[in-house]
Parts: sequence; C-alpha cells; structure tokens
Amino acid sequence: MSHDGSQSHDPSESESGDTSSEESGAQHRLVTHADPSQPIPTSTKARAKRRIAALEEELETLRNERGSKQRKTTYYVAQGRAIRRMVTLYATLEDLIGENDRRYESMSLTDEPTTPEQDILQAGYLELTRTLPWVHTKLGTLDHEECQDMLKKLKKGADAARGDDTSSLKDLVAGWVNQEFRPTPLIRPDDKHSRGFANDVCGKLLCPAEWDWDKTCVKAGIRDRTTEFIVSENSWPLFMYEHYKVNTDNLEEGFLKSKLLVLAFKAIFTSPSSAKEVDGDGDGADILENNRRARRKSDQAKVKTCVRFALSGISSWRTVDGDFDYEAFWTNIVAFFEVVPGPVTRRRVDKLLEWWTRKIFGTNHRQDLTPDVVSQMSVNTLAEQRRMLEDAAFDSD
Repeated sequence: MSHDGSQSHDPSESESGDTSSEESGAQHRLVTHADPSQPIPTSTKARAKRRIAALEEELETLRNERGSKQRKTTYYVAQGRAIRRMVTLYATLEDLIGENDRRYESMSLTDEPTTPEQDILQAGYLELTRTLPWVHTKLGTLDHEECQDMLKKLKKGADAARGDDTSSLKDLVAGWVNQEFRPTPLIRPDDKHSRGFANDVCGKLLCPAEWDWDKTCVKAGIRDRTTEFIVSENSWPLFMYEHYKVNTDNLEEGFLKSKLLVLAFKAIFTSPSSAKEVDGDGDGADILENNRRARRKSDQAKVKTCVRFALSGISSWRTVDGDFDYEAFWTNIVAFFEVVPGPVTRRRVDKLLEWWTRKIFGTNHRQDLTPDVVSQMSVNTLAEQRRMLEDAAFDSD
C-alpha cells in the first residue's frame, strides 16, 4: 500500500503479469486461430535460442568439413610419395589411367599391337594398383572434380618425394665418392658445378661403358662434346658396373651391381644409416615385408637415374642434360628387366633381382623352420622342462 492508501504495484509483477497474459492470449489465439495463412505468435527468447542453436550446428559442420578435407589432403599427399619411388619416375597418373582405359575399351574391338611405350604405361598402372590399391576403387566412385583433386594431391606428394630423394643423394653421393676414390680436391656436398665430366672421378663414373675414360682422346672428346663422343641414354654409364669395370665382350657381367647403386638404394628405400655397410649381405631386417621392394623394376630404375643425376653437374632436376635424356634412360633400365629375349635371359634377370634382395635385406630361412626343428629349440624345450617339473612335484605329493 502507498502512503495515500492506494495499492503499489511491483514492476516485475506487472511485467510477469503481462508475459503471462501474452502467453495466455497466445494460447487462446492458438486455439481460436482461424486464418491458416497467418503465423502463430512465438516467444522472442525462444526464437533467439533456436537461431543460435542452428548457427552453432552450422559452424560445427563447417569445422568438421574443413578438418575432413585437411585430413584427406594430408593422406593423399603422403600416399603420393610412393608413386615416383615405386610406380613411375616420369609418367603422369593421367597417362597411366588413360592407357588402362584405352586397353579396356578396345579389348573386345581389336587385337592391334601395342607399342613399348604403351606397355610401360600399362605396367605402371598395374604397379600403381599394387602399391596404392585403393586408387583404382576411388577412380570408379568419385566424380570428375573429386578425382582431379585426388590426382593433384597425389602428384604433389610424388614430386615432393622425388625432390627429397635427389636432394639427399646429392649430398650422400659426394660423401661416398670422396670416401672410395679420395679425389683432390674433395667433392663438396653443396656444390654441383664441380661434378659431371669436369671432375675426373665423376667423369669416369659417368663415362659410357664402351669407352675408356683414361684415354686422353676420350676424355677430351667427351668434355668438348665432339660428334665422335656423344654421351646419351643409349650408353650404360660405368657407375652401374661392379667395381666400376666393364667386360666389353660381355656387357651384362657385373651390370647393376656397383657399390654406389647399393648405397643409393639403401639410402632411399631403407634409411641413410643402413647405407653405411654394403660389403656383405643385408642384415635381414623386415625381409618378409620388404624383400619384394628390391625386386621392383621401377625401384631399380629410379635409383640408377637419381645416382646419374647426383654425379652430373646440373643443379636442378630436368629431363634432358645435354644429349642425355633421363626419361629415356629410365625407360631403358625398365626394359632391361621387362623386355627379355627368352627364358634363359629371364633366369639371369631373376638371379640378379635375388642378388639385390640379399644385398639389401639379407637372407631368410623361415621356410626351413619345420615343426621338428622348432621342437628342439629353447622356447619349446623350456616349456617341456617346466611341464616335467610340475608333473614331478605333483607325483611327490
């Protein structure tokens, strides 16, 4: 009550009364609402809550999509690093996919012969499906834009790995050559301009097998780039031969068995530290998982190509160095393993690949662990002794 006798009204009560009245009126109108085109009144506070909740849900969706996209990008780039190492050093993924599609589409139409280049592309696609088996499935389920995005990210990873490998070998090869040949002056790991045919040791290793680098006329002819001494991908460099010596009457003798190649293969496919020792067979680590890697023709070709680049005087990766075409060189190495005249040569190639498996990963004799042999080993022997002691204690009780 007020001093004048009238009743005082609490504003909150009035506001509450108004709200109650509004809600009561809304409920009444909800019941009696006759015009279906008009909205039913709602609370301002309730509408704000619903709008905030919708915005929060939209924001969370955007965050999840961005996170998913980033994870997908990271995955594709990481998986793509295997392509230049284990599938193909030069061909694009689009070319591999296109050749496989072309063959499938023309399979029932014609038996036209394929070219060696097409065969190499198809072999590359098959290797791709073995190395990254999920790619073939993705190509059949993703739309065109998503496929292009996936291939772009795979290529990014592939080219990054090739850059890392060539950069690592640039430093490592300099150290290996210095250690084995003791050139004067020593080759600087950070300098490519002092390599190539201008350097006596690198020049000898790069010299085609059919010529003798120690002859003055050969050395001068190569350095002057005369027509009598054209260095191209049509010659096997000396660094590819065991002990860096060649038998011109049998050019396959010692081919692809040089110490430099083994060091490079280990540095790329196992680890740089594993390349410290190559005189014996490998240590056998992870042989069950990895021995197929030394047998991959693309891996072999990649190492030889990268070593040739590391010995050369060019400072950045490119396909052609003077008269030497690296892509054609890579193709020649793949053809050495793939294109053979008959079963006798195939056996020699298989024997060479077995040599590489032993050299990189060691030997494995698990197939000789028969049940009889295993039963005599200490794990089973100890278990049997424990059983016998337990039986003896039980009998004594």
